[in-house]
Amino acid sequence: MSVGSPRNRASYPSQQVALRVERDFLGRPCRHGFTLIEVLVALAIVAIGMAAVLGALTSSANTVSYLRDKTFAQWVALNQIATLRLSGQMTPTGNSDGNTDFAGRSWHWRREVTATQVPGVVRIDVKVRPADIKADEDNGWFTTVSGIQGDAVGVPNVVVPDWGAQVLPGLQSGPTPGTLGAPGTIGPGGTRPPGAIGSGGIGVGGDLGTPPPPNPPPPPPTDPQQSPPDSE
Repeated sequence: MSVGSPRNRASYPSQQVALRVERDFLGRPCRHGFTLIEVLVALAIVAIGMAAVLGALTSSANTVSYLRDKTFAQWVALNQIATLRLSGQMTPTGNSDGNTDFAGRSWHWRREVTATQVPGVVRIDVKVRPADIKADEDNGWFTTVSGIQGDAVGVPNVVVPDWGAQVLPGLQSGPTPGTLGAPGTIGPGGTRPPGAIGSGGIGVGGDLGTPPPPNPPPPPPTDPQQSPPDSE
């Protein structure tokens, strides 16, 4: 009889294998696994995490779309200011609005032109938003771009230029001859067109005057050994 037979195992209690089976409060065998409550809690945690991820993705997509529309709105406003500057005419002060098509979309713009403290210079503010957004005149704008337009002319000055002076001091319509000075000197009077040749001196505006006459040539040297001519 072998040692590992069932009879031998029954004969030696220390070698018996005891099987322990867990039972519930009703005496039924328990099977290991997740309960319904545990599964529901796990599903709730996954749902909350997925909702947070989807919310972050949606917010990122909305931000990208808004920045794209804001960039297009700035381009529309810059185009409006550039068109006014290239027109060659001063824009009258006041408010105006309109619609334009750009990048496959319709845009609504509002232009406000106001005078500045500098004569001949105006400030242009252009507000832009998509045309499908309905809002009042103060809300809903995607961007506001400001620019300057003017035709003021000022004399170069180290301190404060004389803005608004349409004619430079000393310049008149048409060439004006200046007072002539001595040859080779600077005349004290008016101006002439640059590069014009005057009849005496150099004008204030850089006019070229007649150069001074050359010095007469010196007399030829005499030979001391040569006898003077005989006088009759």
